[in-house]
Amino acid sequence: MGLFDSLRNQARDAVRDAVQGVGNKTETIVFPTVPDRYEEFTALPQAAMATPFETAAMTVIALCVYPRDPETSVRMLNFLRGPRPLNGQEISFIRDRFRAKDYVPRSYFCGATPQNDYTPQPPYTIRVMADHNSFLTQGFAKLFIPSGGADNPRPIQLRQAKDGKWYLWEQALLTDIRQPESANPWA
Repeated sequence: MGLFDSLRNQARDAVRDAVQGVGNKTETIVFPTVPDRYEEFTALPQAAMATPFETAAMTVIALCVYPRDPETSVRMLNFLRGPRPLNGQEISFIRDRFRAKDYVPRSYFCGATPQNDYTPQPPYTIRVMADHNSFLTQGFAKLFIPSGGADNPRPIQLRQAKDGKWYLWEQALLTDIRQPESANPWA
């Protein structure tokens, strides 16, 4: 093991120890409304993307716009992705995930469940969670957002840029969840 390997391992271990000392953390992000327009979206206080928790919650908001206005939703997601906009394959994937399942992003609001057809009540509240492994890689955060239609929270990864903002890196928020009761013939 060379000198640089030793220093890199020491730095990694110091970050791991510091993060493990923090433990689990949950932040609750509240939005008075779900904006329909890009300008309203970028004017939200959370659009400063000062924390990975804010960017994660903003991702849910952007995905909720997709069923009504796919172009605006993609524009919002590109804002959250910063210098790394969605490519054609990623846009196609999002479009495919929304076929007959526009309720998935609404399931991340507190109180939205299959029993109420994933209909959240204002103010719109999103819980974003970190665990002891969330910040192991410097400049990245892997957070989790619970869904009212899934047993386990869904992961979302953010990356901090040179400007100090936390940008959307990747998300697994569009994975399948339980159907709303109104659409479930077995409910």
